Amino acid sequence: MRRVEGRVWVDDSVASARLPTGKELRDSYASDVRPLSLGLAHMEDSTMRLGPLEILRFGPPKLTRRGVSWPVEGGLAAGAPGGSFAIRAAGGRLIASLEGYRPRLPFVLYVLTQLPFHHLVMRMYLLRVRGRLPEPGMPAAPPRRLAAAAIDVGLCAAIALMVPKKRRLAAFAGIAAGYHVACWSTSGRTVGGIVAGTRVVAVDGSRPSIGQSLLRLLALPWAGLRTRAAHDEIAATEVIAD
Repeated sequence: MRRVEGRVWVDDSVASARLPTGKELRDSYASDVRPLSLGLAHMEDSTMRLGPLEILRFGPPKLTRRGVSWPVEGGLAAGAPGGSFAIRAAGGRLIASLEGYRPRLPFVLYVLTQLPFHHLVMRMYLLRVRGRLPEPGMPAAPPRRLAAAAIDVGLCAAIALMVPKKRRLAAFAGIAAGYHVACWSTSGRTVGGIVAGTRVVAVDGSRPSIGQSLLRLLALPWAGLRTRAAHDEIAATEVIAD
C-alpha cells in the first residue's frame, strides 16, 4: 500500500494460469462478495451494502478484454469521490487494485480495520477465481498430515504444561493458535511439518496470508466434523509434500 495526500493505492495479486474475461471478473465479483464477507456485505447493482447501509457506491463498470474497473463515487466508507477499483488478468497473475481511494476512517483506524478486511476478501476472491487446479504441488498423504498435527499438538501441550494448572487449557488454546498462525503465514511449515515433510501453501503456491491462516485455524473444528480437509477448502489452502 502507498498513500499520497490522504488517498491510498492498494494491490492484491495471485498467480494464475487462467485468463478470465472482463465480463467474467465483473459478474463473479458481484456474486462472490456476500459469501467471501461471511454474509456481511453484498453488491446491489453498482453499490456495496452492509445490510441497508451503502458502504461504497461505484459508477458504471468499464470492461476491457481481460479486466473491469469501477470508479468510486461515494458511500459511507469513502471520504470523498474519486479513485477506482479494478480487477484484471495480466502477466500470469490476477490483480485487484484500489487506486486513489480516500478512506473516511482516520488513517490509523483504516490500516487496523478496513485494510486487513479488504486484503483478506480480495485475496480469497482472486484465489477463488484462480481455482484449485493446477495443484500447487504434490498433496501430502493423510498419514503425513496426521503425523505433523500430532507433533504440533504435543509441542503446544508441552509448553502449556509450564503454566499453572488452572490456566493450562486457556494457555494451550492461545499457544496453539499463535503458533500455527505464525508458522503458516511465515513459512507454511510448523515443527511437525518439518519433521513429516509437509507445508501449507495457498492454492496458487504462495505463502498463506495472516488472514488466510486465521481462517484456516477457525475452520479446523468444521473439518473435524466433516472428517475431511474442509478448512483447506474454506481458506483456499493446500498441504503439499515438502
